[in-house]
Amino acid sequence: MSTDHFIVRVFLVAVSLIVATDAVGRDGPIRPFKDDLFSRQGVIESRDDGAFQIIDYIEERDINDRDEEPERRVKSPYVDTRVRRFQVNETLQLAGARLDVARVGPDENAAFTVIFIHGRGGDRRLGVNDLTFGGNFNRLKNLAVLNGGTYYAPSIKSFDPNGAADVAALIRHVFELSKGRPVILACASMGGFICQSVSRDKEAVRYLKGLVMMGGPPDPGFLTTPAARLKLPVYLAHGSADKVYAASDQIALYQKMAAKKYPVQFRLYNTGGHGTPIRMCDWRDILNFILTGR
Repeated sequence: MSTDHFIVRVFLVAVSLIVATDAVGRDGPIRPFKDDLFSRQGVIESRDDGAFQIIDYIEERDINDRDEEPERRVKSPYVDTRVRRFQVNETLQLAGARLDVARVGPDENAAFTVIFIHGRGGDRRLGVNDLTFGGNFNRLKNLAVLNGGTYYAPSIKSFDPNGAADVAALIRHVFELSKGRPVILACASMGGFICQSVSRDKEAVRYLKGLVMMGGPPDPGFLTTPAARLKLPVYLAHGSADKVYAASDQIALYQKMAAKKYPVQFRLYNTGGHGTPIRMCDWRDILNFILTGR
């Protein structure tokens, strides 16, 4: 056995022990990882059997006390950087276009795949940064690897139909590599326009398991889309004080969906701003909801 393979096996065993003793969160197929730090969020208000929740968010606690250097470097207990051993940068040739991606986990036979779409000014580096956003991307990477999944963070060149076509090609690509296992598309901020375009792509939605929107633009016409006709689960997260996209518009969309008994979850971060959902979203909660539809 090579030294590298031995180290990888030691990492998996060590983290499995951590998982076995970690806090047990909501039921679902995704095993816990640092749930005591990420999943124990205070709920101010809960409606619709927990589908809609207002989450307690306090900047002093959730940024200043959580970060060693606010918004730049999280404190070490929130991360496990050994997962970087499973991370690569690659350029994929998809449908005649080149797409730069960061991949964490195997390129084939993933139990599930998560694709994260950044907002304006970002690229693939944002979605795999272990130390920013309170360590939340590091947790997502670890949750993917520990549960046999794969995580992709592509660099989006444009938030128009061309960018959406690149993402649609990536969705089909990973769906085929994983032999039809679940693919989840998560979009943050302006990346939400990619989610909106993909939800209207009759071909692309066939390969999707669900959608996640974090601080993104509302889509009043979502219920008429091919994605909605397939009842793809949708997870919405927003800051109540978001000055880019008003929370009230996203809440109105949730209410329309809930009235139709649509499989949707909403997390509203009280006093949170535009970037709060990326920092605060409970990825284990998200994955378990999308993968089970409840």
